Amino acid sequence: MTHIAPLSSEDPSSLSSNTATAAADLAAFDAYSRTVIGAVDKVGPAVLHLQVESERGHGGAGSGVVFTPDGYVLTNSHVIADGKRIVATFPDGRSSGTTIVGDDPDTDLALLRLDGEAAVSARLGSSKGLRVGQLAVAIGNPFGFQCTVTAGVISALGRSLRARSGRLIDSVIQTDAALNPGNSGGPLVNSLGEVIGINTAIIAAAQGICFSISADTVEFVAARLIRDGRVRRCYIGVAGQNVPLARRSVRFHALARESGVLVQSMAPDGAAQAVGLQSGDIIVEFDSIPVGDIDALHRLLTEDRVGRSVPLTVLRRGEKLSLTVEPRERRPGI
Repeated sequence: MTHIAPLSSEDPSSLSSNTATAAADLAAFDAYSRTVIGAVDKVGPAVLHLQVESERGHGGAGSGVVFTPDGYVLTNSHVIADGKRIVATFPDGRSSGTTIVGDDPDTDLALLRLDGEAAVSARLGSSKGLRVGQLAVAIGNPFGFQCTVTAGVISALGRSLRARSGRLIDSVIQTDAALNPGNSGGPLVNSLGEVIGINTAIIAAAQGICFSISADTVEFVAARLIRDGRVRRCYIGVAGQNVPLARRSVRFHALARESGVLVQSMAPDGAAQAVGLQSGDIIVEFDSIPVGDIDALHRLLTEDRVGRSVPLTVLRRGEKLSLTVEPRERRPGI
């Protein structure tokens, strides 16, 4: 008697379970696709290809996003650096000239305004409620391929990234949504179709490690650029380096940090020179806030301290001294 082997040894209930699992997976995948499509439909029409003609005659390109109905455009500072003429092209082929409203290299953000009308604009969201693992969609123009979409997740929050100016950008979003040259200045978008960041950098030797300036930083900088054309920061005119402190000094002076900023030189027109700071002094507090390194000092040099008397604590040959310095507004290029 001939026996015919069954196609599967699984019982009917097991087959039914597998079918249900496959259906659930397909439904989840469809929901993911619909979410990405919905986010792109909302933001994609406001994403621009920026063609930049520099002062030196060289051409460059990047991305930008319209975020107000009256035609303000967010992009990266490094995208428009030395830009003499910047032409913005919408995904539907319409083009417009632009005017540079302001530039902030310290956060790698810049603001343009379209010469013509903006028929569409994206909504700027908040980065406060972001969670590691949530959906992130990047839209831009890598290598000139307009309106390219990549999707992934938020990999980490609260990263720091060093700007070309040398200062740290805080609260940076790390994502694995693929970015390539040309994506710079484009938006990072959440599932609601809100801009939660401006894409700024990749690590060339790595895969899936990309960075965006958070929406809250973007909102602050954009407001200052619209109001003043720049972000006001102060400076005290010091060049220094991070140094460890002797444990004996830390204990004796009850210091909150085990490192400080060694003053190497001072600008002749700086506030530090005016109050008698000396090369070799070690800055350990600024405005009564402990300072352990140069980046910590930079974070405290904000616009609200311009022209205000601020206490400065230094160690000089083992002695703790208190000075009062009046920070001045930082000029471009300092």
